[in-house]
Amino acid sequence: MRARGTARAAYDVPMSKGGQPVGAHQSHPQTNGERLDVAASVLALLADRTRLALLQQLGEGEADVTTLTEACGAARPAVSQHLAKLRLAGLVTTRKDGRRVVYSLRHGHLRRLVNEALNVADHQISALPPHD
Repeated sequence: MRARGTARAAYDVPMSKGGQPVGAHQSHPQTNGERLDVAASVLALLADRTRLALLQQLGEGEADVTTLTEACGAARPAVSQHLAKLRLAGLVTTRKDGRRVVYSLRHGHLRRLVNEALNVADHQISALPPHD
């Protein structure tokens, strides 16, 4: 087990080959292989229902932890941990508003990616045979 002080141990954030959290302020990938690795890591972060719900909500605009907790229906500690993973990976940003911490998506590409994943889900669901 790694020491608690490392980003990976504390939050299990996918790391790039250079040892940085995926999406953290990195230069552009040098190779297609590195690009695929980073994309796979981003998709792995999206492969969690709670994180996907959080990103969907943040796609509508910035929000604090209380708003995000209500929107996704998960427990507040779980929401905080998921937000920490997304922040360490560089997918969301924060700003202080008095005592509140307000989260937002780092860029519109992520909003479009989440929306496309949900559109794929809609197509998959509509292709299923009806329930009896």
